[in-house]
Amino acid sequence: MPVSKLIRNLFFLGVFALLFFSLTLVGVYLYFASSLPKVDTLEDYRPPVITTVYSRDGQLIGEYFRERRIIVPITKMPKQLIQAFVAAEDANFFKHRGLDLPSIFRAALKNIKAGGIVQGGSTITQQVAKSLLLSPEKTFTRKFKEAILAWRMENRLSKEEILYLYLNQIYLGHASYGVEAASETYFAKNVEELSLAECALLAGLPQAPSRYSPYRRLERAKKRQRYVLQRMLKEGFITRLEAESAENEKIVIHSKENQGRYLAPYFSEQVRRYLETTYGEDRLYNEGLQIHTTLDLAMHEAAQKAVQENLRNYDKRQGFRGPVKILPLEEETSFLQKQSETFEQNPPSNGDILKGVVRSRYEDGLLIDLGSFEAVLPAKNYQWAGDIRIGKRGSTYKRDDKGKSFELPEGSQVWINIEKQRADKRFLASLEQQPEAQSCLVALDPRSGEIRAMVGGYDFDESQFNRVLQAVRQPGSAIKPIIYAAALDKGYTPATIILDTPIIYKEHKTSGEEVVWKPKNYSKRFTGPTSLRKALTHSYNVVTIKILQDIGVGYAANYAAKLGVSSTIEKDLTLALGSSPLTPMELATVFSVFANGGVKIAPQYIVRILDRNGHVLESSDPADFPNGPQRNQYLIPQSRERVLSPETAYLITNLMESVVRNGTGWRAKALQRPVAGKTGTTNNLKDAWFAGYIPELVCVVWVGHDKNDPLGRKETGSRAAAPAWVAFMKEAVKDIPVEQFSVPDTIEFRPIDPLTGLLAPEEAQLQNIEAFSPGTAPKRYALESKKLHARDFFKIDLENN
Repeated sequence: MPVSKLIRNLFFLGVFALLFFSLTLVGVYLYFASSLPKVDTLEDYRPPVITTVYSRDGQLIGEYFRERRIIVPITKMPKQLIQAFVAAEDANFFKHRGLDLPSIFRAALKNIKAGGIVQGGSTITQQVAKSLLLSPEKTFTRKFKEAILAWRMENRLSKEEILYLYLNQIYLGHASYGVEAASETYFAKNVEELSLAECALLAGLPQAPSRYSPYRRLERAKKRQRYVLQRMLKEGFITRLEAESAENEKIVIHSKENQGRYLAPYFSEQVRRYLETTYGEDRLYNEGLQIHTTLDLAMHEAAQKAVQENLRNYDKRQGFRGPVKILPLEEETSFLQKQSETFEQNPPSNGDILKGVVRSRYEDGLLIDLGSFEAVLPAKNYQWAGDIRIGKRGSTYKRDDKGKSFELPEGSQVWINIEKQRADKRFLASLEQQPEAQSCLVALDPRSGEIRAMVGGYDFDESQFNRVLQAVRQPGSAIKPIIYAAALDKGYTPATIILDTPIIYKEHKTSGEEVVWKPKNYSKRFTGPTSLRKALTHSYNVVTIKILQDIGVGYAANYAAKLGVSSTIEKDLTLALGSSPLTPMELATVFSVFANGGVKIAPQYIVRILDRNGHVLESSDPADFPNGPQRNQYLIPQSRERVLSPETAYLITNLMESVVRNGTGWRAKALQRPVAGKTGTTNNLKDAWFAGYIPELVCVVWVGHDKNDPLGRKETGSRAAAPAWVAFMKEAVKDIPVEQFSVPDTIEFRPIDPLTGLLAPEEAQLQNIEAFSPGTAPKRYALESKKLHARDFFKIDLENN
């Protein structure tokens, strides 16, 4: 065959092959193009974003998300951050039109050799297409679709718009999506504050966020960072001096301890439950709601500290229970190694309570291994536990019969509290142990119902059970103010005299068995004629039972329900001793009625809820809805209901001021301002309470065991619960001006003879100034009553009034 004819045939064959390839390519394009998603949907980019919860002063206290993403405009991103990602991921980004053919060709060769997809060669535009418009599987079909969409995107969007999508969408490890979330996660700063070194470290993460995790593999992350800096240098984005400076910069990786955690977990969980019920799971976790709450973060932190320290102090009074466990040498080595790795990012700091391992005696105390650190426990710092000796490794833990002398084998794991780091780099520490009991605290503003602090237990990570709302416990004597307020509305006065004398109740069961009940006071003594004020001040049980019997159990039960007790109330005389269980929140609601002059307001968590665009969805402020709530908007109602007269509310407050000044609530005097309060202790010391208030703040503290075990000898409300109340309130009210309880104009004050409850003559040496509702003060003087006449078996004749 002539050469010319061969050339001609080859030419036509080439043309035919090219035409066939082109037609095939067009056909494939048309086949896939018709089923591809529309690129213009990217113009309304609405990815899942974080729902945020804020305290009343705007501090972030919680986040809810499936993808932790914070959208930030491209104009807020440092130029060097953009350059770092471009250099690392797609050096020709500003030159190509969506596809970088040389890169694709190189990747294709590697994939053919490997027999599958091992290298992408994708441009930033292709990565955006894959992330936002396609599924993530690695197939040639998906790569072809990705290429089509990338070309379309380049024709539809600007380079800046594509970078905006990419840098807000990309996953950068540890639940962080987008550069802003990653900047907060790793460096605890906003993206615009990043240094060149930090920008390069972030830009090195997209290839393999887990492999280059700054938390787990910092050296790998630094090596990848150096690669990015060299790429930036090669592309002319930075100078060699800048690259070297960035490589030598010490990067501080922020602790991830607070990532995904709530600063007020029990409170935040209550908010989350409301949001999920009201708006649904999808909207809660994806739609970036903004929730502004009533919580005062400073008060909450004081509450959490008070609850935890009080529980630890209580627990120490019960004695040392021994080591957490005794570690064999291999297990000890593993434990200390893991602890050392943790301390590389989060070294021990003052106030941390950590597990350590007993090594040996040191001076007059103990030497403890703490990761790669050492801690010293002087004898005085474990004096509460008793005498501790060190036993040989492999021996058992020993204690004497009295629980005051112990032998801890080497390798014993114990809890310690870091106090400070000494000059020799060892930590000074004290011995701790995890409390077995539980406690909770709730504080609210009685004038608005807004919750200021809520701590539902010792540690949310260990137990999510919110005892403020979910623990239904017997209130003991903390219920007595309800009984006494009911009595005031039945004609009693603070000066009414009741006989504190023994009483016996008999009951016949259906089986015919006779049950005898002989109620006693806590002191096991009786005081005879006793004023109502004195009875509440010293929490006399027998007087309270007699009052309840007189006013009627049904009446008192209805009275309690009116004040805010929603739990079922046992309608028998043991109600006077707090046998009918309720939640701490219910008791706080009742005491807020007293503090608020008789007006009941429902507890409130939320002030305002906004959507991702800043539109108000819910608010307690009518000003947020100048034209009234529109569709999908809700004005949070502030129900205000008068359930007590101002006079009765003041009188019960005044009576509880005596509890603090002269009775079981004496610890609250430490506030050095007007305080009303009441202790509560149940039978067998299973529950300890302190509920009290100033005009601006109500606080209730409960201490007990979830399993209803006794707290121990002498662990009353005054001893076990009141210290936490005092510690919290000292911090909570330090910036609140001292205010007296408001006295209604109708309240009358009279000098009273404390022995008879009648008016005291002017010359009487023994007299008390007593408060009365209008028209209830005695009319007669004590001198006119030669002898007390009991109207019935326990109460001095009220006709003396």
